[in-house]
Amino acid sequence: MTRAFDRFTSPTMAGARFVAQRGMLKPLVWSLVSVEVRGIEHIERHDGPFIAVANHSSHLDAPLIIGALPSNRARYLAAGAAADYFFEVWWRKGLTTLFFNAFAIERNAEGKRASASRSLLERGVPLLIFPEGGRTREGALTRFKPGAAALSISTSVPCLPIALVGAATAMPRGVNWPKLGRPPVTVVFGELHHRKESETSEAFSTRLADAVRQLHETVQPVPSATPKGIQ
Repeated sequence: MTRAFDRFTSPTMAGARFVAQRGMLKPLVWSLVSVEVRGIEHIERHDGPFIAVANHSSHLDAPLIIGALPSNRARYLAAGAAADYFFEVWWRKGLTTLFFNAFAIERNAEGKRASASRSLLERGVPLLIFPEGGRTREGALTRFKPGAAALSISTSVPCLPIALVGAATAMPRGVNWPKLGRPPVTVVFGELHHRKESETSEAFSTRLADAVRQLHETVQPVPSATPKGIQ
């Protein structure tokens, strides 16, 4: 019996995505900003799906995370993308699917597509989710919505906190291209987090936000281009 095509786990799609990500996207982004990656050993030691959770302030964020991950960990990674923006126009949907293996997230109806996210994790597909729900301004961290934490609890899949430092300065909201001069950006991976006993999704979500904040604070700002810190 022939299995139904699954673009999220298809080796053919993964091969095309590898070429798009490692042959085009990463070289372009790395040529536009100066990238430092820290803490990569935390994900290298993990075998199995995970939920990457990161602060979100720039269109550089997903390309930076995917480019910073080891290729074998990014191979099937599926990035959550706003359904009302990335999936409304055919060409934008096509590019987002090719480069980011994207799945749709309803920003104004949290939990509406949770079953799809659970299904991906059950098939071994790691996820990238920005729990703030959209890009923040000037790099300030806002409240994490509990959806990612609840998904982790329901599937027993750990969360990988990631701090993106300098992305908002390199390519702030309202611009379509990074600033000149290869501004510095740091991607910091933290230790994997599991739900603590009896911890609610709200409490777990708050703890993940705190972890991202602490990772952010480990990076010393560049004096000549000091980004506003996470609040």
